[in-house]
Amino acid sequence: MKLNCVVVDDSTIQRITIAKLVNEHPDLTLVGDFSNASEARNCILNKSVDLLFLDIEMPVQSGFDLLDGLKTRPQIIFVSSKSDYALKAFDYAAVDYLHKPVTKDRFNKAAQKAIDMQQLKKDGPEEEGEFIFVKSNLKNFKIFITKIRWVEAFGDYIKINTDEETHLVLSTMKSFENELPEDKFLRVHKSYIINIDKVDRFNSKFAEIGSTKIPLSRNKKEDLANALNKNQ
Repeated sequence: MKLNCVVVDDSTIQRITIAKLVNEHPDLTLVGDFSNASEARNCILNKSVDLLFLDIEMPVQSGFDLLDGLKTRPQIIFVSSKSDYALKAFDYAAVDYLHKPVTKDRFNKAAQKAIDMQQLKKDGPEEEGEFIFVKSNLKNFKIFITKIRWVEAFGDYIKINTDEETHLVLSTMKSFENELPEDKFLRVHKSYIINIDKVDRFNSKFAEIGSTKIPLSRNKKEDLANALNKNQ
């Protein structure tokens, strides 16, 4: 199994360096290297890309801007000369954060994380359907989409409530909402996203999932009713 990779960096030297490391790795395939977010986005939308080596500070659009414009994201390894963005990288479920200049040993360790994660996805039981990976307590957890009941804001974190357990993840609600299928989840409040299939009943103020009452923002009752009708 080889991962199709794209390298994005406005520095020609850094881009060539990372591209060379990709080409030298037996389990990685370079499908493109770009100096800006716009060209990279076109490649990602039109080709099968598994892993993105992404610089952050670039002219016109940053690496974060590129990711915000993607509905479905490949795995991400950030490559930056600054450590200031490491915390924000967690919001994008980054596999790793490489500090320039990148050594071959450090590159290979990061690449192996992505390879292992891809293998986990491949080995996942088909009957459970789609899943995502989240980082909680310094560990990566696989969460099946169908088992998520609701997600709630929790300070700088989000709390993901599933059928079996909860996970506290460093992320924004907006970022995590982008990871979820639109036809299955609905943002019903600034602090809550719910799995439409898990709703037992609702009124003008609350949606009930089991014994939990989740507040509905104004005008969200109609959106929820429409979503439930579509899922019937």
